[in-house]
Amino acid sequence: MSRPAVLEPARSLPPGDGLAYGLLGLPLAFAAIPIYVVLPHYYASDLGLPLALVGSLLLLVRLMDAGVEPLLGRLSDHLYRHSILAVLWVAGASALLLGLGMAGLFFPLTQGRTSLAAWMVAGLLFTCLAHSQLIISHQAWGVRLGGDAVQRSRIVAWREGLGLLGVITASAIAVNGSPHNMLKVLALALLFAWLALWHAPRPPAMARIRASAGKAAGAFLLWEPLKERPFRRLLAVFLFNGIAGAIPAALMLFFAQDRLQAGSSQVALFLVLYFVSGALSMPLWVRVVRRLGLARTWRTGMLLAVVCFGWVAGLDSGQVVAFSVACVLSGAALGADLVVPGAMLALLIERHGAQGMRDGAYLGWWNLATKLNLALAAGVTLPLLQWLGYAPGSRDPHALQLLAWTYGLLPCALKLGAAWLLHRLFIVSHANEG
Repeated sequence: MSRPAVLEPARSLPPGDGLAYGLLGLPLAFAAIPIYVVLPHYYASDLGLPLALVGSLLLLVRLMDAGVEPLLGRLSDHLYRHSILAVLWVAGASALLLGLGMAGLFFPLTQGRTSLAAWMVAGLLFTCLAHSQLIISHQAWGVRLGGDAVQRSRIVAWREGLGLLGVITASAIAVNGSPHNMLKVLALALLFAWLALWHAPRPPAMARIRASAGKAAGAFLLWEPLKERPFRRLLAVFLFNGIAGAIPAALMLFFAQDRLQAGSSQVALFLVLYFVSGALSMPLWVRVVRRLGLARTWRTGMLLAVVCFGWVAGLDSGQVVAFSVACVLSGAALGADLVVPGAMLALLIERHGAQGMRDGAYLGWWNLATKLNLALAAGVTLPLLQWLGYAPGSRDPHALQLLAWTYGLLPCALKLGAAWLLHRLFIVSHANEG
């Protein structure tokens, strides 16, 4: 097997290299749909666990999983300092554990409310840890490839674009297919992506980085990234915006089936339209970055999402066409959320002198924030809706109106808060500095 070429920071990412690096994003995103979107509905509607219990357990697991993210970031730094082969082999082991964990979640070997709840918690912890380790290592690989804002946007776009292809595939299979088929596709995708990563461009000058900075990186404390004000500011924007995006993800199946009275094929169409639109919009957002810069591009995407979800909050039963249009437009807004934040983080890591040395420490906290977004979205909104009188399959007009407002208006408020923070902390602040 020939050794892949090292990608120089100033050189654009060729399509073949982008595919080899980004392909792992496909199965990682594929796995996220069953874990974060399908699983709450499956355990509440098919297996009979109360909605509030499912939401509380998801919150518990995600908080526990999020707490481990900084440690996994340190593990990633250690693996990269050791050798790229260590990174690749640990990634292979994590992929195997991820597949086994997913199989256990969707085919529980127990019955009864208490035992099923315990099985769900254990299975999610096992699966999410393997998933998190793969994500952090994959992101660190991309960060270490280097480049300017546009090139970093391209690197992120390859990873996230292929991730959206994985989401589209998972959405179609999860809604219309069987868990058996879903798991088979996931296993094959993980295998091919891992093999492709062996041929991906390697981060530059890794041996020199290990020799000169290994000791300093080892002394780097777990919480050091949080001491840096720009990183804290970026995390705050990312949290507000991420929670806003995670709420519709957690409630989408409930909204589509109960509020809109959509069938399974229509639900699959909604998901495909949303994620295809997101994937197709990503090259356009990279062009916008070239003209407006990263922060202004992200703000534009946030405001587009506010318009879309504000409209969705007013939709009622049978308005399938209108919701399809909203899915296309909000999917386009999603493209900015996928391209920009990762590129901003990568540039911040480089400016702080951590690229190739302590990437994982930053990415660990970044992924902790991602998990908090998902945990708060499901762990707060699902019990809240049950407390307000909504239950899966409900036909009560008042309960369905509350579902629509939670699905549409709450994300709008959070998106506006994120856009304001981004404007104040990164656009106005940088203009004043200039």
